Amino acid sequence: MSGMTNDVLGPRALNRALLQRQLLLDRSPSLSAPEVIERLVGMQSQAPGAPYIGLWTRLEGFDFEELSRLTREREVVRLVLMRGTVHLVTAADALRLRPLVQPMLDKQFRGTPFARLLPGAAREELVKTVRELLADGALGPAELRAELGPRWPDADPGALVDAVRLWAPLVQVPPRGLWGKSGGPRYATVEDWLGRPMDADPSPDAMVLRYLAAFGPAAVADMQKWCGLTGLREVVERLGPRLRRYRDESGRVLYDPADASLPDPETPVPARLVADFDNLLLSHADRARILADGYRRRVMGDNGVVRGTILVDGFVAGIWKTERARGAAVLRVTPFTRLGAADREALEAEGTRLLAVTDPEAGEREVRFDPVAE
Repeated sequence: MSGMTNDVLGPRALNRALLQRQLLLDRSPSLSAPEVIERLVGMQSQAPGAPYIGLWTRLEGFDFEELSRLTREREVVRLVLMRGTVHLVTAADALRLRPLVQPMLDKQFRGTPFARLLPGAAREELVKTVRELLADGALGPAELRAELGPRWPDADPGALVDAVRLWAPLVQVPPRGLWGKSGGPRYATVEDWLGRPMDADPSPDAMVLRYLAAFGPAAVADMQKWCGLTGLREVVERLGPRLRRYRDESGRVLYDPADASLPDPETPVPARLVADFDNLLLSHADRARILADGYRRRVMGDNGVVRGTILVDGFVAGIWKTERARGAAVLRVTPFTRLGAADREALEAEGTRLLAVTDPEAGEREVRFDPVAE
């Protein structure tokens, strides 16, 4: 393979490359929200409000209403994609990424407990039925269970709905995903919602190049961790001269677009607040470039929750959350290590600015720092 180098990239070099590509060295003053969402190849969105925080952290002057508008106007959508998790993506990416990850979703279904609860539930018939039901308007999970249960009396109704979420490209329609709005998911097919078909011939090569531009340099195992697909080594080999090759300190081969540059590993990084479920923490098999192994369980719980984190010198150094009660909003920071005065001041300033956006009506707003977590 051409593009071979003898360069060994340590955690700081990989950290600064990741932060630069994720717009976390400096907020962008010029990119639009759709441009950033496409640059990041989507934003994980189990918590519907998380992408709002993620964009606020990456864009100067980001207005939360902009993302709500994009959602209402169907320029961005939320659906199951990479790793079988809900992502916010542009309309164009919804149509080209869902066909690419469908084999992973099929495999994921076969490994689920509810796969055995669907005796006689033929996939093609079930998906066809759901498409016909949704053609008359969006439906929620309870409504789908009520419609599907009598048609497949030997199957578990909840399992039928869970299966369809993996088998069919269902988007969660507004008001789900609008800032400040509540309510459970209601589904439409992506083709009906966007008024056009999915990409008939999506390119895995383009997907890998986009992943590397957003998360690289990275190993094949990292690429596969990000999307959930296997067999990507063949894609990397096919890309050949379009990639440059490095190694990390453990000897793993790392790939990067041939024209991509790397920032100075000593580039200073301001303290940052990173949203819950941010793909910054979820898109590598080896997370040492951003998250120390000793901190992992404090950030990622057994129930699948990925907590909001603070970055200090570019690395995860604690968690944060917002608590609301009786007209007050408190952004609580729990550091994993002692914070210097400058980092504490920067985090307090970030938190104060964020609360002004997320909780403008709160009578009291405050950033509080817990003792160092043991």
